[in-house]
Amino acid sequence: MVIGKRLIRARRADVVRLLQQQADEAGGRVTTNRAASLLRKRESPQRPTFLELFFDLVFVFALTRIVHELVLDYTRDHVAERLTTSLAENGETLLLFLAVWWIWTQTAWVTSRFDPFQPAIQFVVLATMYGSLLLAVAISGALAETGLLFASTYVAIQVGRTLFFALMVRGHNLRRVNMLALVWFSASAVPWLTGALAPEVTRNSLWTLALAIDYLGARLGWPVPGLGRSRVSPWSGAGEHLAERYWQLVIVALGETILTSGSSLLRGPIVPERTMALTVSFLITVLLWRIYFYRAGQILGEAIAASANPGRVGRLAELSHLLMVAGILATSAGSELTLIDPTGDAKPAWVGAILGGPALFLAGRSLFEYVAFTRVSRPRPIGIVVLAAMSPVMVGRPPLVVALAAVAVLLGVAVSDTIRAHGRPLEQASPPR
Repeated sequence: MVIGKRLIRARRADVVRLLQQQADEAGGRVTTNRAASLLRKRESPQRPTFLELFFDLVFVFALTRIVHELVLDYTRDHVAERLTTSLAENGETLLLFLAVWWIWTQTAWVTSRFDPFQPAIQFVVLATMYGSLLLAVAISGALAETGLLFASTYVAIQVGRTLFFALMVRGHNLRRVNMLALVWFSASAVPWLTGALAPEVTRNSLWTLALAIDYLGARLGWPVPGLGRSRVSPWSGAGEHLAERYWQLVIVALGETILTSGSSLLRGPIVPERTMALTVSFLITVLLWRIYFYRAGQILGEAIAASANPGRVGRLAELSHLLMVAGILATSAGSELTLIDPTGDAKPAWVGAILGGPALFLAGRSLFEYVAFTRVSRPRPIGIVVLAAMSPVMVGRPPLVVALAAVAVLLGVAVSDTIRAHGRPLEQASPPR
């Protein structure tokens, strides 16, 4: 009798364990299926979606605020007379630009891994878009009264978005990536928020530390003691998508240049000299577009696909675009300075912006060409050297003349591209191995 009762209990326990096991497995399948439904399918088109283009709209405004800060840096009396002082002022604006850049880059990674047509992903992108709008609003006073708004918004975007995905992709290997990244973003949140409440000098140091943590974490794969690091590169599976996202960002930056130049002309009398300055600004924008897109800009996706190490090639592509977009923004600031006083005397800092912007763009474009073809055409470094050599000579000359000199150099680079390619078949991607 006792033995029979024990057998019944044992069987009941086995049934309970079996049912629990089946429930756990079913829950795991549900979690895994939910995570899989959020991911971008391999067979899905790699072209960016309208949601991503919509997201980029807020960055037109953000980049406009960055250029506005650059112009303020160059027009302060104690800055404009000395190039070294202006570079120190630009360093503060660079901090803000790098924060904005990192938000955009992380969002591009999100939409390269996850399906933008899923409502949950659309919610994340739109929430990030709203946060980026607040971030852009806070740029003008980020080193003063709006510092807390800037830092808290940045932290909320990075920590909140990463935590969201860590919870949503349970049962998938991307959960571990997000958990590792969450540790690093939480660590950088401390200097971000502490710096927002500190005096300006201390704020710059703390925010530089915070950005270093964010950028270094991604570069190293978010390593955490005891948990290892991530070896998942967004470029490995979505190189074509990310390539198009980056050239779209270049278009956004060039569009900002046109917006800033046109707005600057309207803020003063429309006289022949200022109209000529607008024309020169437009020519510079067209030449930057031509130099960027000619061949290398069209085949970045192919170069990444052909590389044996797409992660390394992708990182170089990111750096090259960072340099090019920074150069475009500096060029935009130089165009606005030219429109302010086209026939006056160009101060050293003004010359640095008008000629330095195109030089920085050509430096990034040289690296970009190396990514696509494992070589650099001589006209690009020659253009950089010529722009640097002209700078001392151009101090004191009318800003319009300085801008025309920049046009001449960029035109020389663009014409050399055309001559080199004339009568030859289109060059194929040949990335570094």
